[in-house]
Amino acid sequence: MTSKFGHGFVVNLVLLAKHFALPPAQAFYGAADHLDEFVVPRQFAETEVASLVEQLRKRVIWHQPGTLDKEDATEVIRILHQLAVAVDKELGIKDVDFGQYD
Repeated sequence: MTSKFGHGFVVNLVLLAKHFALPPAQAFYGAADHLDEFVVPRQFAETEVASLVEQLRKRVIWHQPGTLDKEDATEVIRILHQLAVAVDKELGIKDVDFGQYD
């Protein structure tokens, strides 16, 4: 069966990131749909990655559009950045860096 809003881990992270590239007032509309089939790989169970995914889920699902859009979108972006770093570290990259122009 084909997924309607994405199925996977990296795929759904990319889809979520696309939402938060939009202005904050638009970012949350439909973003929670990408969490329906968001799968955290077993290798990340009980790691910082799993903890950050839980924070991400809560921020996106509990957000009320039109209320604190900018603040919540900023927090989601911060979590996405932390999640990217945590995944790279779990994959063995020791010197993870977003670079000067993140």
